Amino acid sequence: MTSTDLNTYVTFGYLICGVGYLVATMAGSPAVSLKKWLFSSLFLVWALHTSAIGLRWLESYEMGIGHAPLSNLYESLVFFSWTMALARLLVRWRFAADTVVLLGLPLVFLVMASTFLQDRSIKPLIPALQSNWLVAHVITCFLGYAGFAISFVAALLLLVSRGSEDLGKHLPRTATLDEIVYRAVLTGFPLLTVGIITGAAWADYAWGSYWSWDPKETWSLVTWLVYAAFLHARLARGWRGGRMAVLSLIGFAAVLFTYFGVNYLPGLHSYF
Repeated sequence: MTSTDLNTYVTFGYLICGVGYLVATMAGSPAVSLKKWLFSSLFLVWALHTSAIGLRWLESYEMGIGHAPLSNLYESLVFFSWTMALARLLVRWRFAADTVVLLGLPLVFLVMASTFLQDRSIKPLIPALQSNWLVAHVITCFLGYAGFAISFVAALLLLVSRGSEDLGKHLPRTATLDEIVYRAVLTGFPLLTVGIITGAAWADYAWGSYWSWDPKETWSLVTWLVYAAFLHARLARGWRGGRMAVLSLIGFAAVLFTYFGVNYLPGLHSYF
């Protein structure tokens, strides 16, 4: 079995877990034991996902072009979904927020499903990617993105809860959602910072310049500034609730454009 086969099973595993969480949520309190079983199932799917990433790494070495599976859009999508699934497991373990998992799993599934449209072949690294900075840069950036994705989902739920009392009764407490929004950004921001720093070091190694205002570099900075403003508003101004949720939504929109949108703009990162 190849890593591509495993990723197919992983994709539908996330879909099944998402549907299961939806059924359990609609069933209410009688489905508490089902949710515990689903959490265990989600962990197993994530473990299989981890194995698929490791197997693809091994496959590249067997082809004589060994490198970390982080070098193209297909591999980055697989890794991005892996980090988002990990973030949801951690949030469920820390906050027991099943609704955040429920609404987050469709995003994980859609990212994995989009890999079916990508070239799945393993190819040698182009010269610009032949650096250990690649691993450090991509891992830290995507772990940061995963934190922002959690904040995005919790922010949506927070705004829904504040806007509708009827729906709010079925969601986690607003104080809990507000804490998740903040803690997720507080975790993701330093990871993104490290990702930008390692990216600059990688750029100097590959192109002889730490910063060239490439579209992805520019939008990474825009994303960093939005979340810096988020933390400043929270820590210095004491903002909470709806205003912070809106900032989180803006920040994640910047994340998505940084990751997907700039691929359609000419630049040094066009190979992604």
